Amino acid sequence: MVTSYEPSPAGLRQDLRQRVAELTAARNDLLAGPSPGATEQQHAKGKLTVRERLELLFDAGSFREVEGFRRHRATGFGLEDRKPPSDGVVTGWGTVHGRTVFAYAHDFRIFGGSLGEAHAEKIHKVMDLAESAGAPLVSLSDGAGARIQEGTTALAGYGGIFRRNVRASGVIPQISVMLGPCAGGATYSPALTDFVFMVRGIAQMYVTGPDVVRSVTGEEVSHEQLGGADAHAGVSGVAGFVYDTEEDCLAEVRHLLSMLPANNRELPPAVTPADHRDRDCPALLDLVPGDPNRAYDMRAVLEEIVDDGDLFETHASWAPNILCGLARLDGHVVGIVANQPAAFAGALDIHASEKAARFVQTCDAFSIPLVTLVDVPGFLPGREQEHGGIIRHGAKLLYAYCNATVPRIQLILRKAYGGAYIVMDSRSIGADLSFAWPSNEIAVMGAEGAANVVFRREIAEAPDPEVAREQRIKEYVQELMHPYHAAERGLVDDVVDPAATRRILIDALEMLRAKQAHLPSRKHGNPPS
Repeated sequence: MVTSYEPSPAGLRQDLRQRVAELTAARNDLLAGPSPGATEQQHAKGKLTVRERLELLFDAGSFREVEGFRRHRATGFGLEDRKPPSDGVVTGWGTVHGRTVFAYAHDFRIFGGSLGEAHAEKIHKVMDLAESAGAPLVSLSDGAGARIQEGTTALAGYGGIFRRNVRASGVIPQISVMLGPCAGGATYSPALTDFVFMVRGIAQMYVTGPDVVRSVTGEEVSHEQLGGADAHAGVSGVAGFVYDTEEDCLAEVRHLLSMLPANNRELPPAVTPADHRDRDCPALLDLVPGDPNRAYDMRAVLEEIVDDGDLFETHASWAPNILCGLARLDGHVVGIVANQPAAFAGALDIHASEKAARFVQTCDAFSIPLVTLVDVPGFLPGREQEHGGIIRHGAKLLYAYCNATVPRIQLILRKAYGGAYIVMDSRSIGADLSFAWPSNEIAVMGAEGAANVVFRREIAEAPDPEVAREQRIKEYVQELMHPYHAAERGLVDDVVDPAATRRILIDALEMLRAKQAHLPSRKHGNPPS
């Protein structure tokens, strides 16, 4: 790209006003991009330009670019004749809701947003700045992967990004926003970050593209089918948030940032709530059926409890049998984990365990208290689950809770059976407080199954096995599954009125806000794979 900046002839001095005029012209060219035609092509694909995206992400006028005039130094394959400023990536910082945030954003109009040596060094620079400043990092991805003309230096550039992703993990929030193609090794950076956003129709992620899939397996698959937003939101679980437009997507990135701390040394930002802290929730008495076998939507329960009914749910389309999301109680951010009886009766399976474990770890890393709502009949049975590794995947959730040092509160609504009850942040694995509604059923298994095991011979030998079976089920419930059984043994701190749930949680979280907990001295743990 040719800019309007032309150095003065040797030996000819210019005054500062002339230099500033040259700077202004050069900066205007930088902001305009490579050419009007390239911008038109970007818009024709239904995509915004890099500058338009940054304007949507940051508070108006707050973005400060670094290394905007950086150019690559590569030669060969015609690169020596093409040295546009920025080298296809815009880096810098600004504010989001008044708080400092760093970002790097690929410019697809320049070399297809591909990563070369200078491009990578700019990203490394802003990642290092974000970690040093203790501020969140957002990547706006729209690039064609490694710049083939630069060979192994491009691959080394990705290695530097991955290393920094890992170093900053749990130190500063890292958010990946997929707004275009992302293929090959480039996909591992989003996978290493805390949250991944995608926009339908324009964003795709895959390690090997459709052409490679076709040549190796013979399978015909489109870019969208293979690695589109809905595929990663509902099948792979790579994307936590999916939107139809870039405007909606970036608005929600801003919303997420408003709920996260700047780094792991700070608490999440609190706000003055409009919702009254002592508000009763009588609707809860009707939302949850008394029959433990009847399904209901846990979202309705959560929306009744949290401030203004606002639950910012992650991975809503993946592993729907468990809900994970951020909300506020009395203006303070909390992480919500809840079984969803509307899907698989709320049973835990491989994907649900992975989803919740990752979310618990994220909340713990950034000092976000955890509230766990339990209505779980157990782990999903079947050969597919066992052979798929439900034991080690379920252990991931167990490990995440046991390792978490943030305030942790368990609330049992109805069923809490077997190992799934233990895994869902029971008192025995370190929950600070456990509350239960009077509809709770905490047991090794359901009464019918328990009676069949414990009294199998007696039932079989009875004159009327069905009558004997019903009698034994009733006895088991009366002895071991009544609402106060766990409370009598100190495994539940209180049995509470559902209508008072919001107030009770807020009071408990306020008490736990100054909680201090320490893990053993060690290099790191060894969680299940």
